[in-house]
Order: sequence, then structure tokens, then C-alpha cells
Amino acid sequence: MGLMEKIFGAGWGIHPADRKRPAADIPLRRIATPSHLYVPLQQHIGAPARPVVLVGQKVAKGQLLAEAQGATSAAIHAPRSGTIVSVGDITAPHASGLPVAGIAIEWDGEDRWHEPDDLPADPFALAPEDIGRRVAAAGIVGLGGAAFPSALKLNLGKRSGIHTLILNGGECEPYLSCDDRLMRDFARETVEGIRLMLHATGAREALVGIEDNKPEAIAAMTAAAAPFGEVQVRPVPARYPMGSEKHLFSTLTGKEVPADGRTTDLGVLVHNVGTAYAVQQAIRLGRPLVERIVTLNGGAWHAPGNCVVPVGMLVADIVTAVGLKQDPARLIMGGPMMGTQLPGTFVPVVKGTSGLLALTADEAAAGEAQPCIRCSSCVRACPVGLLPLEMAARIRTDDYAGAVDLGLKDCIACGCCAWVCPAHIPLVQYFGHAKGELAARDRAKLRTDATKRLVAARAERLEREAKEKAEAAARRKAERAAQKAAEAAAAAATADRTTEES
Repeated sequence: MGLMEKIFGAGWGIHPADRKRPAADIPLRRIATPSHLYVPLQQHIGAPARPVVLVGQKVAKGQLLAEAQGATSAAIHAPRSGTIVSVGDITAPHASGLPVAGIAIEWDGEDRWHEPDDLPADPFALAPEDIGRRVAAAGIVGLGGAAFPSALKLNLGKRSGIHTLILNGGECEPYLSCDDRLMRDFARETVEGIRLMLHATGAREALVGIEDNKPEAIAAMTAAAAPFGEVQVRPVPARYPMGSEKHLFSTLTGKEVPADGRTTDLGVLVHNVGTAYAVQQAIRLGRPLVERIVTLNGGAWHAPGNCVVPVGMLVADIVTAVGLKQDPARLIMGGPMMGTQLPGTFVPVVKGTSGLLALTADEAAAGEAQPCIRCSSCVRACPVGLLPLEMAARIRTDDYAGAVDLGLKDCIACGCCAWVCPAHIPLVQYFGHAKGELAARDRAKLRTDATKRLVAARAERLEREAKEKAEAAARRKAERAAQKAAEAAAAAATADRTTEES
């Protein structure tokens, strides 16, 4: 029995057909820049960035468009040089299709970079905190999907006693191969980024976990890391969701993260390999995160493969540049298991866009949901050891507390349960709905509590003001009485003197 079987049980996870080829083996290419780019101000966990440009202003590629708003936020930069044509609403890359604040740029036909003025001669001579500052200034976020501001995680190193850095090169979702292609084509730069992250965190070693269905990436990264003993490439089994932070951590270290804990509690920090490459570009070349590799895959694409795409490029422009063989039955941003179904093509690529899947009807076929047959396939497949069928039963009756008691908050929304369900029950949607409802209730409770505090504070203020008014009135009355007494005494004294003089 292997390590992961000991920790998670013999049946954890699933083995979906990876469908990564031929897209993974086609040479990386660049897509021609369209006339306009639409850059959302919310491309990360945390507060949206605050615009610092005006309509009509000319900007260079990499120039700051919007600054981070608070600690948990990320700066946004111009993906290409051109003119700011609007600062307003654009369509969010989300199934809802709702508007989100953004900046539109008209490309000037050039590729003119905003030149930094403080490039270090030796990046490794920088102070660790300076690396974190530059990573924050470059607007780098986690490129594995979470889009958490990377500088915050790097800055944990010194404070949390991080001794090991794990680089996630698992890329376990079917169809996706952007990380695979990155490691094949930019292994040297990625390894240098890893070494810079080691320097920033103070960690002693870096473990690069790559699924064993990526032999070319393993070979390229192994060769690039060979001169540096602190960077070790570790192949891991190709099993979904091996790319989950906790599962990769357990595979590489032999330890288990507590259900309510984090890897940093055990001295280990996890980043994506794409993040390491972005760090190298920012520190070595002074280039912020303004473009990324995106996997185009699925049977509806005319020419699948991996492409370098500027942030803010519309899916519609990618479709025009690459072409479709047929209208897709489903258009997904990200992977088929955890990605987002898009409402249309007028949505922009963002920093966290790993792939654009144009699936045919055969690829997207899900089947009609049927009643649960209690086969427990979802229980065997769950990589976290939950009871999906029991949680779903409670959610259907609005027993959200019961679902939480069964571990709803530990669900990582990987989709394994729904993938193996012979009844085609949309289990992930149930869990997503429940989490959203609980979050809404938490927000409502916070609002109610805040209102109660405001009401109590108002009552206290009114009582205090009434008391102060009463005390002030009493003081004024006492002062008037004292004044009258003084006046009477003075009058009496005057009368006495007059009598004596008479």
C-alpha cells in the first residue's frame, strides 16, 4: 500500500482520461494582439485594484493601470501599449455574465515595454523582503487557480518558519497542459524563479511535484535543476486531484495536513510552477504579470494547443484568431472538473485563466440526473474522505447545518463525486449552492449583528446625551440659583451700607 493510500484510503481520487494530447505536444505559439483589450480590476482573491489612469492616457506595456487596494489585493498592469479608452464595466469571466469594473485599452500596434529603473544586477543579492515587495508590485498571483496574491505567501516565510517550498506542477485536470508546456519551454527560468522564492522565504529546499504523465517536463526541469541541490524534481502518480495542495503535500512529505489547518502550519509553502516563472520575470527583467500561457483544447477547436495570451484578450478574439470547427456545446474557462462555464465569448482572459475548452456535444454529455441508487461510488472517490451522498441528501432538505457536520466545509469542489456518479447527480452544484447559502447567511448575520451594535450604540449615545443634557440643565439651574443668591447678597450688602451711611 502506497503512502497516499495509507493517508487518504485506497480509493481516493479518480483516473479520468487526461485528453492532454495532441495539444500538449504542439509547439507554443503566440496569438496576434487584437485592437482592444479589456482588463478586469478583480483578477485575484481580495479587494479589486484601484485605477490610477484616466481615459485618453497613453500607456506602455507593463505600466501600472490600477494599484493594490489593501494587503489582500494585486496590482494590474497594461498587457500591451496603447490608449485608455474607458474605465467602467466589462463582462466578468464568470457563468453569471455580470459586469465587473475594468479598463479598456486600444492597442497602438507596438510592443513597447514600460522600462523599470531599478533592475538589480544580482537578484540574489536582494533582501528577502525586497523580493516580496517587487513581486507585489508586479501584480503576481497564484497561477494554479486560486489567484491568491503571491507576495503575501512569500512574506510568510520568515514569520512562519518555512523550511520547504513545494512547487505544484501536477496539472491533474484533463485537457490542460499550460504548466506542462511552461516547464518544457522555460525550465531554466522556472528553476531560477524557484531559487528566488527560496531566497525570499528562507526555505532550505524546494520539491517540484510533477505528475508522471509529463515525462518531457520532468526531463527538462530535472536538467535545469541539476546544478542546484536545493531544488529537487519529484515525479508523482497521475491521479486526480493530485494537484490539490494537501494531496500533493502529503505525497511529497509523507505528512497529513489537519482538516482545519494549512501546510504552512507544518513549515511548508506551496506555489504553482507558473508563479515561479512569473517571479523570475518580475525580479530578473522587471516585467509584471501581463500575459500567460493558456491551453486551447476540446474537439471544437480548429487548432488546439498552448498559446501565449495577453491578459484582457476577449475569448471572441481568440476564437477569431484560432477558429472553431463547430459551435461548442460547452465553453469552459479552466479545466472540465473545476473550471467555469462561460455565458458567451465576450469575456476576457484573466491572470488565472489556465485553459479555454471548446467541448463538443459528445465531450460535454453529462446525462440526465436520476435518483441516487446508494452505490457509494462518490464515497470511494472522494479524495477528502467525505460522504457526498449524505451531504447532498441534507442539502436537498435545506439542512445545511447537517451538511456542515458531515464535512461540507472540507469539500474542495474537485468534482470527483459527480464524475463517478452513475445517476448523474450534480453533487458539486449542490455543495456549491450550500456553501453560497451559508456564506449569504453569514453575511446576513454580520449585517444583523452590525445593525444590533449600531442600535445599541445609538441607544447608549442617546442615553448619554440625555444624561449629559440633564446634568447640564441641573448645572445651569444651580448656576442661576447661585447667581440669584449672589445678587441678593450683594443687594443686601448694598442696602446695609446705605443704611449705615444714613
